[in-house]
Amino acid sequence: MDFTFSEEQQAAAEAARGVLAQVAPDGVPSPALTQGRPVADDLDRTLWARLADADLLSLLLAEEYGGAGLDAVALCLVLREAGRVLARVPLLEHSAAAAAVQADGGPDLRSALLARAGRGETVLTVAAHGRTGHDAAELAVTARRDGADPDGGWLLDGVQTAVPWAFEADFLLVPARTGDDRSVLAVLARGQEGTALAPQVSTTGERLGELRLDAARVAARDMITADGAWDRLRALLTTGTCALALGLGERVLDMTSAYAGKREQFGHPIATFQAVAVQAADRYVDLRAMEVTLWQAAWRIASGAPGALPVSGDVAVAKIWASEGVRRLVQTAQHLHGGFGADVDYPLHRYHAWAKHLELSLGPAAAHEEALGDLLAAHPLG
Repeated sequence: MDFTFSEEQQAAAEAARGVLAQVAPDGVPSPALTQGRPVADDLDRTLWARLADADLLSLLLAEEYGGAGLDAVALCLVLREAGRVLARVPLLEHSAAAAAVQADGGPDLRSALLARAGRGETVLTVAAHGRTGHDAAELAVTARRDGADPDGGWLLDGVQTAVPWAFEADFLLVPARTGDDRSVLAVLARGQEGTALAPQVSTTGERLGELRLDAARVAARDMITADGAWDRLRALLTTGTCALALGLGERVLDMTSAYAGKREQFGHPIATFQAVAVQAADRYVDLRAMEVTLWQAAWRIASGAPGALPVSGDVAVAKIWASEGVRRLVQTAQHLHGGFGADVDYPLHRYHAWAKHLELSLGPAAAHEEALGDLLAAHPLG
């Protein structure tokens, strides 16, 4: 098997490293100090502009929209770098939403959004967590035809919780279920009639939004009704979240290794103690498993290659490893750092908060294992 990335994919990762090298992971107040209030009122607009200037907001877009025409693997390489520095931008949600509009949206919607999104002038996000964060997002909102609209518009009702960057985005992609049991995607302008946002706060200290829809009108051109559009968007969002978890985990293990190499007990660095070395080795194994399952899922999404299971099987395996792995990584890091790891003047506690957010976003490994079991039952191997 060849795991070598293409020159274009490597160039995207290198560009991301150059832009993100200036980011301080603890550049905003600690969520431990803000006491339930957001750590900031906006995304990192300076970083957002630099990402746009480096053409990293248009990776997945075609040349006609000013993009590079790259794939999910390239995006995950960039997100891995963003996870290492806790970049406070909706890079994943924006890129995935733009890819969904490009793949399945109508020509009017593509013309209205994509070029501006690629330049960072328009910010996109996705409501992907449903009513509670545990149920299917498309079941939290109902979509029905607007009988008063001769052009075939839609009306949306329901609630989506924990929408990332909801107060900063210009447009939100909202999955919904129709009366004939189909999943559709609605593109809603922030603040439009029939919508309301209530603030929520993540474990990271970032502001989220609870989106309430009460007969929100959506023009026909702003609805994405293609079969499988939401499934494809959800798979890309999930795989991108696994990439963020991988980058975060790699940085945490680097921090832990550096600390254990200089922290001495009984006249020796604690890294030389067998108990410490074994724990670090276990977390290294977690990282390698997170990495290989991530690239398998991203490659299936990018290539469309057939497999023994549908692509959702590979995504489920990546979720299992990312959800469990990122939790184990930060727990071991906190343990080996001792009290120093909880110091709000040291960035490890912030990585722990972001890891918890990613773990909650991915959901419990047991649920993914059950889904994987159902897939194996439906598609017996051999």
